[in-house]
Amino acid sequence: MNLPADAVAALQAFQNLPGWEQRARLLMQWGERLPALSDVDKVDANRVHGCESQVWLVGELQDGHWQFRAVSDARLIRGLVALLLARVNGLSAAELQQVDLPGWFEQLGLSRQLSPSRSNGLNAVLQRMRELAG
Repeated sequence: MNLPADAVAALQAFQNLPGWEQRARLLMQWGERLPALSDVDKVDANRVHGCESQVWLVGELQDGHWQFRAVSDARLIRGLVALLLARVNGLSAAELQQVDLPGWFEQLGLSRQLSPSRSNGLNAVLQRMRELAG
C-alpha cells in the first residue's frame, strides 16, 4: 500500500529519533502544526464521540481522495491526530478501510503513547473518517 507523502515524512522524522523524549517533543510539534478549525466546524455534529478529550473532525472528498481536518483540545491527542491525518489524507474510501492504526503508531515508535483510552479515541476518529467516507 502506498503511503501518502506526509506519512513517509512522518516515518522518516520519527524513526531517526533515538529516544522517547525526542519523539514526545516531535509529537507535540506535529500537533501544533495542525491548522485551526473555525467555530463553524467546531459544532457537535463534527465532534468525535468516544474520545476522552474533545476532537472535532471534518472531511471532504476531492477528486476521489479524502482530505480531513481535525483539532483537539489536548496537546498529546493533537499530535497523535496530526499523525493519523498524515497517514490518511489523500486516500480513497477503500484505502481508508485498510489503515492499520496500531501498526502505524508501532512503525512510528509511538506505541507507548497509546494508552487504552488514547487508542480507543484514535480508533473512534478513524471510525468516524470511515463513516464520512462511507
